[in-house]
Amino acid sequence: MAQSVKLSDEIMALVRREAELQSRSVAGQIAHWIRIGRAIERSGAFDHGRILAALEGRLDPAQLTEEEEAVWLDEFTRKMAEPGPDERAFFARRQQLGRGVGLDAGGNIIRAGTDEAA
Repeated sequence: MAQSVKLSDEIMALVRREAELQSRSVAGQIAHWIRIGRAIERSGAFDHGRILAALEGRLDPAQLTEEEEAVWLDEFTRKMAEPGPDERAFFARRQQLGRGVGLDAGGNIIRAGTDEAA
């Protein structure tokens, strides 16, 4: 039975591009990448548990293999780009106080309720 899942626009752009390059359907490309990811996680040269331990701070990333470190770095970078609950609360409070709440495309501080740089 087919099921729907939501994927970000960024992921879907990657999938569509690669599907076109490889002459696959979008669904076929996603299934292909799933099979590859599963095979890598199950291979002897790649231990997904070690990557999770490094992400959780229970293992020094320097102890990862080259393949594990590449996956760890991608996941670490992705996680660092997402604000956590404490960060969201911090910036919501700054917005309530009318303080800087972000950056515009030029890297200038944006104040709450405006689109003007500080």
